[in-house]
Amino acid sequence: MVRHLGLKAYGKINLGLDVLRKREDGYHEVRMIMQTVGLYDRIDLIYRDEPGIKVETNLYYLPNNENNLVYQAAKLLMEEFGVKQGIHIKLKKFIPVAAGMAGGSSDAAAVLFGVNRMFGLGLSQQKLMERGVRIGADVPYCVMRGTALSEGIGEVLTPLPSMPQCQVLIAKPGISVSTRFVYENLHANQLKPEQHPDIDAMVEAIKQGDIHKAAGCMGNVLETVTIPAHPVVGRIKEVMMERGAEGSLMSGSGPTVFGLFTNPRAASDAYEYLRYGKGAELVRQVYLTNFYNRKEQGRE
Repeated sequence: MVRHLGLKAYGKINLGLDVLRKREDGYHEVRMIMQTVGLYDRIDLIYRDEPGIKVETNLYYLPNNENNLVYQAAKLLMEEFGVKQGIHIKLKKFIPVAAGMAGGSSDAAAVLFGVNRMFGLGLSQQKLMERGVRIGADVPYCVMRGTALSEGIGEVLTPLPSMPQCQVLIAKPGISVSTRFVYENLHANQLKPEQHPDIDAMVEAIKQGDIHKAAGCMGNVLETVTIPAHPVVGRIKEVMMERGAEGSLMSGSGPTVFGLFTNPRAASDAYEYLRYGKGAELVRQVYLTNFYNRKEQGRE
């Protein structure tokens, strides 16, 4: 019996995000290029003899009950397999909350992985992914991680070759964006063809290992809603491009913006400008990291 596990739950960005249509069940059909980045939350799973799930976080406003995805992930497996013992989940958040980086989904994925290992449930990665979609559409990808084409509602995943390594500048303005608002105000069938990103071209660029071409293909159809409602998102993109990014994009429904840099000095200068310079008035959180590729995978 494993009595303690220390896990890293990595955030993601969308290198490309297209919405094809709204389905009859209310979900949206999407095609996305997902990429894990090196920014992560820390999760400690501690075995308890007493039954039950205890959640502890470093942010006072996060729920510590069944409204937290880590609780739901633990409950899902423990109920299915009749686990009688308990677990204490300590969650330390670093990924910006409600930022389009799948932080909550990644935390849930890490707990699925950890509970499976701690109690010796014997589930394969694929089996964990199949269960993860019950918690959220991004959870299966967060179980797999790396570079992937995501289709359906996000649960149909095709692994892609790892993106060439570069520096990733992540900036979140001090605003909140409602994912529901963005999708409710997106009318994908009314957009012009050029407003939809060329996901196939990006897949080909990734297969060729051409980061410059991939950056040139980046696009997120949800920007057509979020940026008019929150112009600061567009301004942050402009700053990153002015400072030497190969490409800059909003992740998910926002408001987080990232820039890809192949010049480390330019990336560092852009970070300094947004963290300490005049650009600091645009953002609340800034991180300089890189891609976390599947071949490096290891959660502890």
